[in-house]
Amino acid sequence: MAEVQIRSFAVGDGPGLAAAWTESAPGDPITYDRFRDLVLLDRNFDAEGLRVAEQHGRIVGAAYAVRRRIAAYGSDLEPQAGWIPFFFVSPAYQGNGLGRSLLTSAMGWLAEQGCEEVYFSSYTPNYFLPGLDVKRYPRARALLEGLGFGVQYAAVAMDRSLVDYEMPADVRARISELRTAGYRFGAPSGDDLVELVDMAGSVFNPDWARAIREAVVAGLPLARMVVAHDPSGSLLGWAMHGTYEGVPERFGPFGVVPEARGTGLGKVLLHLTLEQMRAIGAHSAWFLWTSEKSAAGQLYLKTGFTITRTFTILRARLARANEEGNR
Repeated sequence: MAEVQIRSFAVGDGPGLAAAWTESAPGDPITYDRFRDLVLLDRNFDAEGLRVAEQHGRIVGAAYAVRRRIAAYGSDLEPQAGWIPFFFVSPAYQGNGLGRSLLTSAMGWLAEQGCEEVYFSSYTPNYFLPGLDVKRYPRARALLEGLGFGVQYAAVAMDRSLVDYEMPADVRARISELRTAGYRFGAPSGDDLVELVDMAGSVFNPDWARAIREAVVAGLPLARMVVAHDPSGSLLGWAMHGTYEGVPERFGPFGVVPEARGTGLGKVLLHLTLEQMRAIGAHSAWFLWTSEKSAAGQLYLKTGFTITRTFTILRARLARANEEGNR
């Protein structure tokens, strides 16, 4: 049998990569168009970082390494950090060290770029999953741990059926009280987006600001967003759906400024958005990433969301990874 070659991405690989990915991880399949949009068109994509395993012209595995070429916020390129958003090996080629070779190649490339640490797989803006689903991919965990990856933290994905959704009476009463007091809830105007994007990026997460901006430019209806203003007109928070890849049942992002927390405003925004989602015919609401123990995580659980997957975010020092890979 001819030896498997590991090389960088080349034009024409995309469809084969998507097919091999789906064969390797049928629980998390991907289309070529989605692979193209999230990987090949990513602003930080470097063909050299996408390590491809090929035999007889057939793609049988890959590992993707990426570092920042454009800062997520300000001018910080995080030069010490790199990410591996995914890797996979076709079933017939598993168990013979190919996954380790691919990861070692990807990590070596990051080290050559000056990176000192690598994360699996909490890359923004275009992550597929926020970390490793250890329950679904136990062999991947063993492989990553063997290369020096240790656990950083955990994140959970949650879902809620909307088939039986009805806004609770106490929430509806609270909305009435707040409106009587002069609070405003509803879709933002175009001009409101300036303040919203600024708040999302400065108070919460720069990637949320990017996501909101790009979603609106791509055609997201403003009716899929709910903003809250206090009687003086100050923006206090927002919730939305359909932000990521235009999927209307995907909830988020969602936030309330620190000074307005504890007032029930987060609960109000969440329910107003769920009601809007149900009104357009959505059968469920879901998202990929929160902390189960956070205030937001607890609010979701009390609202009827259930944990559907748990992800482990992993980190390795690249110097240690290289030592492991050279043994």
